[in-house]
Amino acid sequence: MLARLARTRPLDTTNGRTSLVAALLGILVAVGPVSTDIYLPAFPAMQADLGGGPGSAQATLAIWFVGLAFGQFWQGALSDRFGRRGPLLVGTAIYTLATIGCALAPGIWSFSAFRLLAALGASASLVVPGACVRDLSDGHLAARMISRLILIMGVVPVLAPTLGGLVLTVASWRSIFWASALYGLFCMLLVHRMLPETLPRDRRISLSPISMFSHTLGLIRERSFISHAMVNAAGAFVCFTYLGAAPVVFIRLFGLTPPQFGMLFGLNAMAMISASQLNGPLVQRFGARRVLGGAILVAVAGSLLLLLLGLLHEAHKLPVLLCVMLCLAALGLTGPTSTVGALARHAHHAGAASALIGTLQYALGAAAGLVIGLMSDRTMLPMAAMMLLGCLGMLVASLYRPRPVRLGLRASGPRLV
Repeated sequence: MLARLARTRPLDTTNGRTSLVAALLGILVAVGPVSTDIYLPAFPAMQADLGGGPGSAQATLAIWFVGLAFGQFWQGALSDRFGRRGPLLVGTAIYTLATIGCALAPGIWSFSAFRLLAALGASASLVVPGACVRDLSDGHLAARMISRLILIMGVVPVLAPTLGGLVLTVASWRSIFWASALYGLFCMLLVHRMLPETLPRDRRISLSPISMFSHTLGLIRERSFISHAMVNAAGAFVCFTYLGAAPVVFIRLFGLTPPQFGMLFGLNAMAMISASQLNGPLVQRFGARRVLGGAILVAVAGSLLLLLLGLLHEAHKLPVLLCVMLCLAALGLTGPTSTVGALARHAHHAGAASALIGTLQYALGAAAGLVIGLMSDRTMLPMAAMMLLGCLGMLVASLYRPRPVRLGLRASGPRLV
């Protein structure tokens, strides 16, 4: 089935066509963030309606991350074998049908099962676009394409919590998942009608399960790959901690309404996206190593200040918001740079390498969602402590990166790894 769907279309590599493909990839990658973010304002209503106990809504977020982590491990191999279009079409179809199941779920267990299935389908839209970027470009061009992709994919997640909050003022939380299903159907149509095949048949590879695990172990043993991938994964731990804790901190603790929470979430997302757009010029000017190291130090400082605020019993929401925004803006710089660094040496296995990056990212995201649900105590201390832990993880992984090789002559351009 996948082989029939993955028919090859000639790819026009002109700037206009490449920009169109980048825009399309951004819309596809947004499936994951939209499905993560849009129902955050509905946590209290869902928890009451589905009969879950305290922390059950956060647990569904952790289940979503588990599905994304497990699904991405296989999606990379599928996209390297069958091309990029086929896995995307099948994955978005599964996501759309399972999201309809979420909208109809009668209880927390059935909702969680459909949520897991939806994540397995959505994992294709997280892995394949990154591989498509690596098919089309490398080096600084890849960094610019990923930054643009993050800008495009960020528009919808910025709007998602705001839209989710507005939906809650006129309809039930189930309407949020009907809207998500429509988005999945829209993505299916875009892939079918507009996405060219970026992986020619002569570059496709078929890996047995044993070969796939062997190749994965080889990636893990490669110091440059695993250090950059763990920087990315630790950054995801920070981000997903914020996602799981933000409704408790800002809605229950600081008393924001769901629409107000959506607007605040949008401000934080815009800070992250704006920083990602500075990544390309900063890397060109200072080099990726300095940009990545500096951004990590900023994130550590912001999370440390957040923890200090959490120790104050009467912390005001404005300084808390500013510290969170500082951390997320730093992640907007670390994400593209660490991803390009991890993929730099893996042009022939871009799908598998991108999948392992995503698996590590969402495995830590699942852990963050589960732990933050268990630690929920109507204060901001769990969020602050876990965000600091993730930032320190980024720092440790960054220190493990191999030192650049000096050849005596300065390179004409900045290094990416």
